[in-house]
Amino acid sequence: MGTIVQSTLISIDGVVDDPGSWAMSYFDDDSARDALELLKNSDAMLLGRNTYRELAARWAHETGPFADAINSIRKYVFSRTLATAAWANSEILTADVAETVARLKNEENRNLVTYGYGPLGRTLLENGLLDELRFSVHPIIVGNPTAPFRTNPRTPLRLVETRSRPSGVTVLTYSTH
Repeated sequence: MGTIVQSTLISIDGVVDDPGSWAMSYFDDDSARDALELLKNSDAMLLGRNTYRELAARWAHETGPFADAINSIRKYVFSRTLATAAWANSEILTADVAETVARLKNEENRNLVTYGYGPLGRTLLENGLLDELRFSVHPIIVGNPTAPFRTNPRTPLRLVETRSRPSGVTVLTYSTH
């Protein structure tokens, strides 16, 4: 069976929204290396509508190692409102998220990655489909957190790895098993 990794940029006060406005100044060589490694170890990406739009706008016309990896990877976009997905290798899926992701995960032992933490991440966690949660905790107070996990069921996690970067970012990796 494959694995699903949820990779989330989060501020010290719990903000996950719009990381492009507060997290990029912390993006260093270690961050770039980790991001590229995660993509290269994944067979496909799972995206909700908002994350798809943000990432497509940012990366679709870029080049370089990370841009090439994110542009070429298979992307499954869960949305009932998007009519088209123009970003390379993207497919819109409207079927039941939990059933579809369980099927994708089990096909040929596929490893999947998802970014951010919105409705898609909540659905995956609620249905026991996430295997690993990777939080990159940024040393910044953004303000007005939206409590991204407030509606999730209690989910015990096991700390697998902790890494600190020179930028002050701490990467916490948890297993759901």
